[in-house]
Amino acid sequence: LILVCEHASNAIPQEYTTLGLPDHLLKFHVAWDPGALKVAQILSAKLDAPLLATNYSRLLYDCNRPPNAPDAIPTQNEIFNIPGNRNLSEEARLKRIEQFYRPYETALKNTVEAKLAQGQRPMLVTIHSFVPIFKAIARKVEIGILHSHDRRLADYLMEQSLNDTDYIVQRNEPYGPEDGVTHTLDWIGRGYDLPNVMIEIRNDLIADQAGIAKIAYWLTDRLLPCLSHPQFDSRTRQPA
Repeated sequence: LILVCEHASNAIPQEYTTLGLPDHLLKFHVAWDPGALKVAQILSAKLDAPLLATNYSRLLYDCNRPPNAPDAIPTQNEIFNIPGNRNLSEEARLKRIEQFYRPYETALKNTVEAKLAQGQRPMLVTIHSFVPIFKAIARKVEIGILHSHDRRLADYLMEQSLNDTDYIVQRNEPYGPEDGVTHTLDWIGRGYDLPNVMIEIRNDLIADQAGIAKIAYWLTDRLLPCLSHPQFDSRTRQPA
């Protein structure tokens, strides 16, 4: 298993100041996915899986977007305008790609290829969080199981959650591939034929340590069987 947390941090290097946003906004979802990194860290320890996590705000560059995506460097996030991202020159845009995206791209590619060189074909799981209210609309979904072209792992996790009473679990909610959120799944998962899934967690459920631990253990219980399931066992799968 390889874990990825693309929106793990809200840090912004001093050269970018606050991108024109008030300081207090950077603590909220506009700048990162609160709680996602802490959940991913517990999963990493429990499942003995490497974790790749960005250490800067997605406002600088959203690593879950390819460089040619218009919102890779967002000019608006949720309801907030990002003044420091508007009217960037091509040179400034390329600098962001080289400074923030390329190191992530290289690290993830190297991690996957190191596993393949060891005779393993791992699963890819990305961890995100989302706001409970978006544009004045409350979201009932609590955990989203997202997939793009490859639905193998998502199908298995959804099957495990059919009769779940702990959380409201839905497929491709509150986002789906049509929202442009599956870049990592498509690029690495599909590119290397790795079973892959994106897990979205409503962030009010992981606002404290108790909630983080509960979600992390819930996910561990569902991901752990995948490691020895014949459908996903790297010893029985063949390369594409």
